Amino acid sequence: MRQVFHRVFFMMLLLGFTATADAQEFRVGVLYWSMNIPAQIAMQKGLEVEAETLNRAAAANNKPTVKLDEHMAGDGEAGIENQIRQMTDLVKHHVDIIIVQPTDNAALAAPLKAANAAGIPVVAYDQYISEGRLAAYRTSDNYQAGYLDGEYIASRFGREKEMRLVLVEYPHVSSTVERVNGFLDALQEAGIRYKILKSYSAVEPVSGRKAAEDILHDFPKPGDIDVIFTVNDGGGLAVVKTLADAGRHEIMTATIDGDPASIENIKARRLTVIDSAQFCGPLGAEAMKAAYALLTGDKPPYYALAPVFPITRETLDLYPGWHGPIPPAFKKPWKSHQPEWSGAMRIVKR
Repeated sequence: MRQVFHRVFFMMLLLGFTATADAQEFRVGVLYWSMNIPAQIAMQKGLEVEAETLNRAAAANNKPTVKLDEHMAGDGEAGIENQIRQMTDLVKHHVDIIIVQPTDNAALAAPLKAANAAGIPVVAYDQYISEGRLAAYRTSDNYQAGYLDGEYIASRFGREKEMRLVLVEYPHVSSTVERVNGFLDALQEAGIRYKILKSYSAVEPVSGRKAAEDILHDFPKPGDIDVIFTVNDGGGLAVVKTLADAGRHEIMTATIDGDPASIENIKARRLTVIDSAQFCGPLGAEAMKAAYALLTGDKPPYYALAPVFPITRETLDLYPGWHGPIPPAFKKPWKSHQPEWSGAMRIVKR
């Protein structure tokens, strides 16, 4: 009887079938970062909706489905430690694949290497992991986001004087570092002279309020600051609110993410003049698509960037929101080295 089974199983393999194809359910470990950063919540929703879409198609076509094993890390140092433990546990339980939004580029190196050793592919989105091997990486074009902010600010700022600039940044993850680099490069390429008065760290509301209070303490006089660049709306919205409440309406702010509250600030001319928005839902969906392709034997692009959209008073009517769809190309209504905005997904590495 055993010999008969083995012969049948071998014939199925020759014909391109697997013994578990009819009922297979892949276990997908998913590690999220924060419930306090709205853009990240939108990414989570996009990933979950894509998983549901894939499962409906799989069920209709007798293909493997996915079951998500989801975990939330949280903010700050505690969140980093939580995510290290969560990823280590997923490796120990030998899930079929891990999708992770890293809380810190370096901190997950050890669990990623453990996943590599266990043969578990890892897809990172939003941020990368600095050591170990990723199977795929999806993120927004964060350099483009900073660059769009910088070129728009440059178009609003005269070249006859030096810009007094404050940065509200977060140097622990790749995305926010790339945003700062893009912003400063755009200023430089536009011929803007600038001086960074001071840098503060903030990426969520609590640290954003603290940064704003410190800014008001350090630069109490109106006119002390020309421009503030915040690397995301998670912290940036609190910065804008605190400064606006203090009457500091003379400061121009540029930010990134596309939070609806930030869009309202642009409409109301409340400090913020540009917000380079992520397409958060599509980004989460792309991470899930890459993971499913890997699970089912396809080879998706290794590294791809989702476009970002420059929301200003001139482009408000063109922006569809975090969940897309990504709009068609258009000509920017300000001076730019790249006059046309494109919404194409950019493949960096196959």
